Amino acid sequence: MVKSKSIYSCVECGGRVLKWQGQCPHCHLWNTLVEAVAEKNSTRFNYTNEISRVQNIEKIKIGEEPRYSTGIAELDRVLGGGLVDGGVILLGGDPGIGKSTLLLQALCYSSCDRAVLYVSGEESASQIALRAKRLSLATKKVHLLTEIQLDRIQEVLGKEKPNVAVIDSIQTIYSESLQSAPGSVAQVRECAAQLTRIAKASGICIILVGHVTKEGTLAGPRVLEHMVDTVLYFEGDAQSSFRLIRAIKNRFGAVNELGVFAMTEKGLREVSNPSALFLSHHEEKVPGSCVMVTQEGTRPLLVEVQALVDKSQALNPRRLSVGLENNRLAMLLAVLHRHVGIACFDQDVFVNAVGGVRITEPGADLAVLLAIVSSLKNKPLPIKIITFGEIGLAGEVRPVQRGQERLKEAAKLGFVQAIIPKANKPKHSVFGIEIILVDRLEDAVTAIF
Repeated sequence: MVKSKSIYSCVECGGRVLKWQGQCPHCHLWNTLVEAVAEKNSTRFNYTNEISRVQNIEKIKIGEEPRYSTGIAELDRVLGGGLVDGGVILLGGDPGIGKSTLLLQALCYSSCDRAVLYVSGEESASQIALRAKRLSLATKKVHLLTEIQLDRIQEVLGKEKPNVAVIDSIQTIYSESLQSAPGSVAQVRECAAQLTRIAKASGICIILVGHVTKEGTLAGPRVLEHMVDTVLYFEGDAQSSFRLIRAIKNRFGAVNELGVFAMTEKGLREVSNPSALFLSHHEEKVPGSCVMVTQEGTRPLLVEVQALVDKSQALNPRRLSVGLENNRLAMLLAVLHRHVGIACFDQDVFVNAVGGVRITEPGADLAVLLAIVSSLKNKPLPIKIITFGEIGLAGEVRPVQRGQERLKEAAKLGFVQAIIPKANKPKHSVFGIEIILVDRLEDAVTAIF
């Protein structure tokens, strides 16, 4: 028996080398090479339509991509308005987060006016039918295929010609033209490329379900994310019933859009007012609490930032933040000391974003520092006050994007005061909310305390 020849493929760039190395010679990243079986050279791609010709861009006829709803408004928001014919969507998330449940619900809702197909490589037909029954879904027009062989899936797609097809999951599909096992770098790349080719040639919208690694990134080669049109991440805490779906890449809409769901006995339910999830309801004013307005894509969200400052019992005081960047916390404490004269060098500082939300924008800086000062002085902020703004190293309060929309969201939820950067002064007054404009950090601290 002839021994199979091994090669080493990079999971980031897809580059190949004959011998293992610590660093990929193509993308220069470390520890990204994994062993795979060397495949024989063969032509696996056939022409499905006429040969392309050179065209002048100005003469190409263009039009708005028609979209159709999934039946789930929060999912439509993240997708940029709905599904697009010929689009390829990659949905990743932790095991048990609810990826299959969400897509099964979407297919059942879409089946009213669209032909849909659910391809499962992980569960049996009876398991999926049992889940649909438990969720009380209308599955009369939903077609199901339990298959992991790529050629068979291609044959069914060509025969059934659905408008929407879900492949659950891409890591379980394999092609017989390759010798490597399902889930390997070569198999994932080959199957994704073939399915993407079918979607573009036939106009079928294909949704691929992807596994994630223990680091939280999508399993398989990084080229998988480059192939598809949209990359969605399904996030959530195992201890919480709330789920967040976030768009990381979208060729048909805005990125960083956020959809919020609640996991119930009847499946995933949309949350119409997500700001309520990230706000605590205190019976009285408490020190160390500050409400900010963050921006997730085109959606403004109100999030409560909590801080606890306590005298340190160790030589090195602790700096811990949950939901915010830890390195930025250390920088903000230095700015607070240098420009306001409030020192925390002998204090433990803990900062938390309520509800498990992750805030990555610098617009949370002002809220974090006001919460820290409130906890340190043991003086609560006024009720119904919000803030946002980025803090520079010189102590200035810098503007953030979409300030007018943030203020409107705060006023809609009953807030009556706002401390914002001077450069974010609204062109038109926002009804029901008093604006306090600040230019420097010390101005904001003085205005409150």
